[in-house]
Amino acid sequence: MRNRIQLSIVLVLGLIFLSFSSKKEVSTAFTTPVVKGDTITWKLLAEIKYEKRKHPKYGEVQFPVVNDKVKAKGKKRVLISGFIVPIDSKTYAISKNVFAACFFCGKAGPESIVGLKFRGATPKLKTDQYVTVEGTFRYNETDADDWIYNVDDVVIVKGN
Repeated sequence: MRNRIQLSIVLVLGLIFLSFSSKKEVSTAFTTPVVKGDTITWKLLAEIKYEKRKHPKYGEVQFPVVNDKVKAKGKKRVLISGFIVPIDSKTYAISKNVFAACFFCGKAGPESIVGLKFRGATPKLKTDQYVTVEGTFRYNETDADDWIYNVDDVVIVKGN
């Protein structure tokens, strides 16, 4: 019992002394990103509906109907974070999910992936690399051969 009391006193005194220690100022110069665009979330992109329409090449197709909040981001600089999914040797997309659970595997919808067109040369990226990119947002409600969502003039701002 005596040992417990002594241990408790030592712990209390230690906490008191630590609370009076001088605090060092932490620089946030490298931890706070400079936001140049509007952040777009996967939750917002998921707020989508579909309607069946005739397509001259594919017959009846489910076309996306993009909501007004997403449309308001059209042609604006946006930031989006996600996992890199290679489409071919020169084309990438960013996904809400990792490759094993992405749109192509049937585990998510087409609204969970965004096509990327990089500014300048296409960088070499790894599958499932988590990045934040910035670029000009574009949505598509009519072209069945294109992504529903795209970001053009892309630069990687985090995760390189």
